[in-house]
Amino acid sequence: MTTPSESADLDFVEPTRGPAAPASGGEPADDAARPHSTGIVPSQDLRGMVLRKEIFALEPIADDQFQPASLDLRLGPTAYRVRASFLPGKGSVKAKLDEFAMHAMDISAGGVLEKGCVYIIPLLEGLDLRHRTSAMGNPKSSTGRLDIFTRLITDCGTAFDQVKEQYSGMLYAEVSPRTFSVLVRKGSRLSQLRVRRGRPIASDGFMRRLQEEHGLVQSPETDAGDARAVEIVNGVPVRVDLQGRRSGGIIGYKARSHAGLVDIDRIGHYEVDEYWEPVRAPARGGLILDPAEFYILASQEAVRVPPGYAAEMIAYDTLVGEFRVHYAGFFDPGFGHGDAGGEGSRAVLEVRSYEVPFVLEHGQLVGRLAYERLTATPTVLYGQGVKSSYQGQGIKLSKHFKAVP
Repeated sequence: MTTPSESADLDFVEPTRGPAAPASGGEPADDAARPHSTGIVPSQDLRGMVLRKEIFALEPIADDQFQPASLDLRLGPTAYRVRASFLPGKGSVKAKLDEFAMHAMDISAGGVLEKGCVYIIPLLEGLDLRHRTSAMGNPKSSTGRLDIFTRLITDCGTAFDQVKEQYSGMLYAEVSPRTFSVLVRKGSRLSQLRVRRGRPIASDGFMRRLQEEHGLVQSPETDAGDARAVEIVNGVPVRVDLQGRRSGGIIGYKARSHAGLVDIDRIGHYEVDEYWEPVRAPARGGLILDPAEFYILASQEAVRVPPGYAAEMIAYDTLVGEFRVHYAGFFDPGFGHGDAGGEGSRAVLEVRSYEVPFVLEHGQLVGRLAYERLTATPTVLYGQGVKSSYQGQGIKLSKHFKAVP
């Protein structure tokens, strides 16, 4: 799920620098107000990296690619249909494509990525990272909500979505639509990039202090002032809402198996009923997840990301069940925050069971959020001067669909 980063209009500010902070996360939570030498890079410093050619592109980087703590990545003009997913290991992506590509498709003016197929698409952006600087990729929120499995890969990469320190080269996307076939073109944006300086560690103790000061998650069953009631272990817990009291008994949506094509660049265009069927609160017991189906559900808790921090949903944890609750896990600074008009925002969960049917119960733990400090507070927050499709959301489908009455 993501959250949400759609488009921004930000002024350039020279990159900030500050004294090193303790790696243990032992500093007071409000210490995010001052600059740090380690952490996630905010939008104004991403712009500085573009000026210094640490981030470069085959075509000029557009202003609306910059998000509060990430950069949208654009597809290049060619998509390669491949026999199987791969990691380059010690070699280049090109060498693997020579071995596994079945055919190349020109998507300059548009091309269909068929569901169930795997594609490798060179991106327009590349990186020339400096010492102690790394990066990570993630699908955009809208990508995850369409069940488009998207991962970032690099030359000599040994892990998906991870860009090692001092990487120099182009970036590539592995794209595999799972539910809907999609129409994409050169410049379409399916994924986003976060840049990290150093190796800051966000401990549970650090997140407990954030919870006490900012109320990172707030369950409707918990007294608003009792932030300590949230038990934080290996991240901030997120639980599923299967009662739908705030949405007339509708707890989510299940994708229709044989729906039509979705043009990834068309906004507010498609009728919901043609692609989704509503899921209502079970009369008794839990919701049985069918492994052949894709679901959009919502968290029981309201989620908040303070201005000087970013969060990421831990995508898959076998300790809580054989299912995945998030393809797009970036939460931007300001998401769900009152200062940016997002009070009460919930996390939307993109849910798919693995191999066998699985029963979800109301209030069941389905994921964890990891919060990390930024090197500086962004000049613009998510939902504040930024076109933010999912601020203040409840159960929300991707921006491609017309609003549900």
